[in-house]
Amino acid sequence: MYQNNHTQHNKIQKPTGAFIGASWLALLIGIGAFLVGLWNAEMQVMEKGYYFTVLMYALFSSVSLQKSVRDKLEGIPVTGIYYALAWSSIALTILLMVSGLWNSHMEQSEKGFYAISFLLSIFASIAVQKNTRDLALYPNDDMELEVEDRDSKE
Repeated sequence: MYQNNHTQHNKIQKPTGAFIGASWLALLIGIGAFLVGLWNAEMQVMEKGYYFTVLMYALFSSVSLQKSVRDKLEGIPVTGIYYALAWSSIALTILLMVSGLWNSHMEQSEKGFYAISFLLSIFASIAVQKNTRDLALYPNDDMELEVEDRDSKE
């Protein structure tokens, strides 16, 4: 890896109301479907707890990863260990979900339901975090903002 010595400019546009709404709706649908599925599932409480915990860990990990990636993009210092931990955490949550579903006695359609609602929740949490961060840059109604990336690395 080497330090890129030229300045890079990225334009960050204010997210539209439709994208913000769609992101929140996807997050609520993903989490809601997953939780309703757990509530109605015929599995032991400890198994329900496992899936719930993996979902919560995944949501936290995805937001943390989005934040650290965005921090690096904007030239905000992110330690290598935290950056690696964020990537490792999201990979671990996916591995835990795959392992749990692979070893469960659920029907294939049920496994697919949990996998899709899990992935939808992760994706939507990243979009909601991105929108939240983008909106924080706009104290007024400017439509785009130039952000200088001082410490770009490849």
